Amino acid sequence: MSWWGKVVGGAFGYMLGGPLGALIGGALGHKVDQAVKGFAGYAGRFEPGAQERVQTAFFTATFSVMGHVAKADGRVSKDEISFAKAIMAQMRLAPEMRKVAIKLFSKGKQADFRLEEVIEQFRRECHGRHTLMQMFIEIQLQAAYADGKLDKAERQLLISICNLLGFPLQAFSRIEAMIRASRHYTGGAAQPPPQKGPSLHDAYAILNITSKASDAEVKRAYRRLMSQHHPDKLVSKGLPEEMMEIAKQKTQEIRKAYEKIKEARDL
Repeated sequence: MSWWGKVVGGAFGYMLGGPLGALIGGALGHKVDQAVKGFAGYAGRFEPGAQERVQTAFFTATFSVMGHVAKADGRVSKDEISFAKAIMAQMRLAPEMRKVAIKLFSKGKQADFRLEEVIEQFRRECHGRHTLMQMFIEIQLQAAYADGKLDKAERQLLISICNLLGFPLQAFSRIEAMIRASRHYTGGAAQPPPQKGPSLHDAYAILNITSKASDAEVKRAYRRLMSQHHPDKLVSKGLPEEMMEIAKQKTQEIRKAYEKIKEARDL
């Protein structure tokens, strides 16, 4: 049975508990305490770090925190709502999963959303897996940039989230530069980039290097980013299968940037 099948079946209660369990349980209309009792037999099978448990935590945290970030500047714009829906469409969520994702987004907008507790549990569930936390931050940054700019309040909130995750601020700055560069030629939508690809300036930014980088440094940057965003590797670490399309789009952007630089340097 898939991770989602186990969530719907009620096993999420034992798998998670805590604020994330309460969020996904509330979005599904289940009572977590009852689910825990009903699925006591799962003991030992869904310990912290287990793939299904991490996938449930990632899905729950992604959409609830996305709603919280969208509300950081005091209002949720149409662009931010459109981005959330575009992500759901890109993931090809089944109708039931889509409803749950929307409910999680709405719960994140509420004044009593327990951000610190949610992020702390998410960090524990991910077992400090940098690539998973990086993908999480990338999605949140993309959502924040959905209206074309990163509001001061949104930026401060995202930095606070990075601090809670123990995610390096230097890495956050690199991701932000990548997203700004990719927006120049994708238009910011959660859609595959057009065939023309990025400008040379944006290509360097997407690879997190400057035009002064050596050919060897360009190749290393490309290989590192492709490894970090490899869909199969991310899923094996706990990325929900439905989010593979997001990872695939990232690898396409990285590949197009590398090809642009290769062409300019005649490599």
